[in-house]
Amino acid sequence: MKLARRTFLTLAAGAGVAVASGEGLASAIAPAAASLRSPAPPVNEVRRAFVHNLHTGETLNAVYWESGLYVPGALAEAMRVMRDWRNGQEHVMDPRLFDLLHEVQSRLEVNRPVQLISGYRSAATNHMLHAESGEVAAHSQHLIGKASDIRIEGVELANLHRAALSLKGGGVGFYPQSDFVHVDVGPVRQWAGT
Repeated sequence: MKLARRTFLTLAAGAGVAVASGEGLASAIAPAAASLRSPAPPVNEVRRAFVHNLHTGETLNAVYWESGLYVPGALAEAMRVMRDWRNGQEHVMDPRLFDLLHEVQSRLEVNRPVQLISGYRSAATNHMLHAESGEVAAHSQHLIGKASDIRIEGVELANLHRAALSLKGGGVGFYPQSDFVHVDVGPVRQWAGT
């Protein structure tokens, strides 16, 4: 799905604010999300975000796109679940990330939640992780709300990796020893880690 340049800039402007409360985040995303439309899929298509945050124990199972529009309240709730669990900071997430996660689940034909290892990362968290491991990018897509590290219970990691690659929706990193696949909606690329 492509976002209009103006809509993307609106979302990006909102993304510059990391807040501790979901209320400010919901008000930041609502106007932009309400104006987003997807020209390709049928208007009656419904997309669901089904994500379980392994660190907080929270599960989101909500329709985030219906009648040709993103649902602002559901996106705000999804962003809360995908917050930086280390410090509670929330950040506007790129709605295309939820589209990508939805497509991965559809491709794999599973009705289980995506298990979230990492969604948004604050600058402080990313800096700390980068200092501990050379596998964490200094300018990670996690910092700008465009990435998640995931797995799905009952799905072989190699199958999840292949499904993500097949979508050509952005970056895909394969971390078999760490037991997750990184997906993002940045430039299309792939790599392997540990």
